[in-house]
Amino acid sequence: MYQILKKEVLNPTVTLMEIDAPMVARKAEPGQFIILRADEEGERIPLTIADYNREKGTVTIIYQIVGATTEALNHLEEGDSLHDFVGPLGRATETEGKKKVAVVGGGVGCAIAYPVVKKFHEQGAEVHAIVGFRNKDLVILEDEFRANSSKLFLMSDDGSCGEKGLVTDALKRLIDSGEKYDEVITIGPLIMMKFVSKLTKEYGIKTVASMNPVMVDGTGMCGGCRLSVGGKTKFACVDGPEFDAHEVDFDEAMERSTMYRPFERKAHEETCNLFHKEVR
Repeated sequence: MYQILKKEVLNPTVTLMEIDAPMVARKAEPGQFIILRADEEGERIPLTIADYNREKGTVTIIYQIVGATTEALNHLEEGDSLHDFVGPLGRATETEGKKKVAVVGGGVGCAIAYPVVKKFHEQGAEVHAIVGFRNKDLVILEDEFRANSSKLFLMSDDGSCGEKGLVTDALKRLIDSGEKYDEVITIGPLIMMKFVSKLTKEYGIKTVASMNPVMVDGTGMCGGCRLSVGGKTKFACVDGPEFDAHEVDFDEAMERSTMYRPFERKAHEETCNLFHKEVR
């Protein structure tokens, strides 16, 4: 069993948990993910590793409450335990040999972007972090990004924090000002990554996108996380989750991502109703 050592609400829909998982922490790297089950009857869901501490033997996860499992997970408290916590899975972010990078994160995807920024920073690279949120109430990990990046650019849709605008506005301004990047890494909503990729392709800048489609088994057997990359079928769980952004078919990925929303919504509502009945 994997005990929850820390639980912190980052914003109204996003929660951080630090899990006692020494075997996973020993091998974890930025870009990888775990698959967990909240209880014996629960479904398996993938969550990207947001941080890890090899000395303490802990792994940090950050999740957004969108479905039945994340709703059930959010009802657990410090001292409770998860039934399963398997990983690390997927390929780690390739950070070696890069001297200057831009990491572009959006929304809860910033939880995935943070360990990438941190790793580059620890290796001595110049890191420009560009993070975007809808408004100030949804901002997460601002202090952590600021401490681990050479420059931080905070963007918001409504201008309530940082600068009003899109992450692509900040990235384009930096490129046009003469900044030259060995690589751009983008992590967040599919539509955001699509337009980051479109922008960098115009400038010929190598770009990597972290894909997070629906996964079931995490071993490439089920095919649920398949993507089209360079005209070929790839599986995010074993071939990724990071891919050449200029070769990803984002339109197909967005269409596939909408297929499960009605089921997620229904399951979420049923789970909420169940917990409300138990409280009464």
